[in-house]
Amino acid sequence: MALATTKWDVTDYLDSDERIALFLEAVFEDGDPGLITAALGDVARAMGMTKMARKTGLTRESLYRALSAEGKPEFTTVLKVLKAFGLRLTPVPLDAA
Repeated sequence: MALATTKWDVTDYLDSDERIALFLEAVFEDGDPGLITAALGDVARAMGMTKMARKTGLTRESLYRALSAEGKPEFTTVLKVLKAFGLRLTPVPLDAA
Protein backbone atom coordinates (compact mmCIF):
# COMPACT_ATOMS: atom_id res chain seq x y z
CA MET A 1 0.00 0.00 0.00
CA ALA A 2 1.41 3.36 -1.07
CA LEU A 3 1.60 6.17 1.44
CA ALA A 4 -0.39 9.22 0.33
CA THR A 5 1.24 12.56 1.03
CA THR A 6 0.31 16.15 0.36
CA LYS A 7 2.52 19.14 -0.34
CA TRP A 8 3.15 21.27 2.76
CA ASP A 9 3.97 24.94 2.40
CA VAL A 10 4.64 27.14 5.43
CA THR A 11 3.14 30.14 3.62
CA ASP A 12 -0.30 28.53 4.00
CA TYR A 13 0.03 29.03 7.77
CA LEU A 14 1.53 32.52 7.88
CA ASP A 15 -1.88 34.15 7.88
CA SER A 16 -1.66 36.51 10.86
CA ASP A 17 0.81 39.00 12.29
CA GLU A 18 1.14 36.84 15.40
CA ARG A 19 2.00 33.67 13.45
CA ILE A 20 4.49 35.56 11.32
CA ALA A 21 6.19 37.05 14.39
CA LEU A 22 6.35 33.67 16.15
CA PHE A 23 7.73 31.98 13.03
CA LEU A 24 10.45 34.60 12.58
CA GLU A 25 11.26 34.59 16.30
CA ALA A 26 11.89 30.83 16.18
CA VAL A 27 14.01 31.12 13.05
CA PHE A 28 16.11 33.99 14.42
CA GLU A 29 16.60 32.03 17.64
CA ASP A 30 18.08 29.17 15.60
CA GLY A 31 20.62 31.63 14.20
CA ASP A 32 21.27 29.96 10.83
CA PRO A 33 21.69 32.80 8.27
CA GLY A 34 20.46 30.66 5.37
CA LEU A 35 17.38 29.63 7.31
CA ILE A 36 16.68 33.24 8.31
CA THR A 37 16.97 34.38 4.69
CA ALA A 38 14.65 31.60 3.49
CA ALA A 39 12.14 32.38 6.26
CA LEU A 40 12.08 36.06 5.30
CA GLY A 41 11.35 34.88 1.75
CA ASP A 42 8.55 32.62 3.00
CA VAL A 43 6.91 35.50 4.85
CA ALA A 44 7.32 37.80 1.84
CA ARG A 45 5.64 35.19 -0.39
CA ALA A 46 2.84 34.75 2.15
CA MET A 47 2.24 38.50 2.23
CA GLY A 48 2.56 38.88 -1.54
CA MET A 49 5.85 39.53 -3.29
CA THR A 50 4.41 42.35 -5.41
CA LYS A 51 3.18 44.11 -2.27
CA MET A 52 6.58 43.61 -0.63
CA ALA A 53 8.35 45.00 -3.69
CA ARG A 54 6.21 48.14 -3.54
CA LYS A 55 6.76 48.57 0.22
CA THR A 56 10.54 48.03 0.06
CA GLY A 57 11.23 49.88 -3.18
CA LEU A 58 12.97 46.78 -4.55
CA THR A 59 11.98 44.72 -7.58
CA ARG A 60 10.15 41.42 -7.18
CA GLU A 61 13.01 39.67 -8.96
CA SER A 62 15.64 41.08 -6.61
CA LEU A 63 13.52 40.09 -3.60
CA TYR A 64 13.06 36.53 -4.88
CA ARG A 65 16.81 36.29 -5.51
CA ALA A 66 17.90 37.87 -2.20
CA LEU A 67 15.37 35.96 -0.07
CA SER A 68 15.95 32.51 -1.49
CA ALA A 69 17.66 29.81 0.57
CA GLU A 70 20.87 30.53 -1.39
CA GLY A 71 20.44 34.31 -1.25
CA LYS A 72 22.85 36.61 0.51
CA PRO A 73 20.80 39.78 1.06
CA GLU A 74 22.49 42.98 2.07
CA PHE A 75 21.69 44.12 5.60
CA THR A 76 19.81 47.10 4.16
CA THR A 77 17.52 44.69 2.29
CA VAL A 78 16.83 42.72 5.47
CA LEU A 79 15.92 45.94 7.32
CA LYS A 80 13.63 47.08 4.47
CA VAL A 81 11.90 43.70 4.39
CA LEU A 82 11.39 43.63 8.17
CA LYS A 83 9.97 47.15 8.03
CA ALA A 84 7.60 46.08 5.23
CA PHE A 85 6.44 43.26 7.53
CA GLY A 86 5.73 45.86 10.21
CA LEU A 87 8.61 44.55 12.36
CA ARG A 88 11.94 45.89 13.56
CA LEU A 89 15.15 44.20 14.59
CA THR A 90 15.67 44.62 18.32
CA PRO A 91 18.73 43.37 20.20
CA VAL A 92 18.02 41.38 23.34
CA PRO A 93 20.73 40.23 25.77
CA LEU A 94 21.41 36.50 25.45
CA ASP A 95 20.85 35.88 29.15
CA ALA A 96 17.38 37.53 28.91
CA ALA A 97 16.20 34.74 26.61
